[in-house]
Amino acid sequence: MTPITRFQLGDRVIHPAKPEWGVGIISSAAMSDHEGKSCQRLGIRFDRVGLKTISTAFVDFSLASDSRVGSVEAPKASVNDSISPLAGLTEKEAGQHMSSLPESATDPFASPAERLRATLALFRFEPAGGSLIDWAAAQSALADPLSRFNRPQLEEFFHGFSRNLQAHLSKVVRDANTVGRDELVQIAQSAPPRGQQALQRLHRPR
Repeated sequence: MTPITRFQLGDRVIHPAKPEWGVGIISSAAMSDHEGKSCQRLGIRFDRVGLKTISTAFVDFSLASDSRVGSVEAPKASVNDSISPLAGLTEKEAGQHMSSLPESATDPFASPAERLRATLALFRFEPAGGSLIDWAAAQSALADPLSRFNRPQLEEFFHGFSRNLQAHLSKVVRDANTVGRDELVQIAQSAPPRGQQALQRLHRPR
């Protein structure tokens, strides 16, 4: 049996189904499990589509130094490249997309535990500095979101995103009432600090 690759910060990888994304550098790696099998949730900054969070339970990444991927090359993506979900959208539609939540948090086919974990992971983004740009890159799939939006626009979009995220967290917490206590504790403890704070606000006596 082929050993499972354990990725580390700084590893360079290729998405086997999305070679057009280019090489990605792992910026975060956390152990997780899916259907009883060990896996990793990876934060990867791809050079053509920005930051993505992907589980190795669903994608068998290849190291960029691997000879199997040495010949992978794709043309550089422009701002209007069709790999961005913003391609063809009006400015109003693009703003609505930027303020919406990614499918990983809202997928109705994912388990309540998976939706809760994915929703809490979104609280890793901050509304300022490099974190704002990382968030915008993840939302837009643009390597440089400032090539389409200015910073005040991104701050406004993030404000709407944060409102939607908090409201969605309330829903997924209610849906997670079937998740075992031990798993809920593990999910809460692995959440970023802002996610833990959001959970605490939900459980404060009113």
